[in-house]
Amino acid sequence: MSVSPAITIGELEAKYPLYCKALRMLLLEGRTPQQLQRTLCWERLNTLHHSLPRRYKSPDHLAVLYQRQLDDQRAKAAVDSGATRA
Repeated sequence: MSVSPAITIGELEAKYPLYCKALRMLLLEGRTPQQLQRTLCWERLNTLHHSLPRRYKSPDHLAVLYQRQLDDQRAKAAVDSGATRA
């Protein structure tokens, strides 16, 4: 049985935007918090947060922030589509 090498903090930091994008996409798909917590992006974001808590927010915090942004975008789109009908 082979063991994969551990990912370094530098590699995690380099891929941080990718993990954030993946989290946004999962939220857009409507994944539940339990489903999110079982993903690789959640695990990596959590590792970054625990390693460098002053620099990186927890995945819980990011999920709330991104969900709020998605809700705001949806509300704005609904208002905009209602304004075009009038």
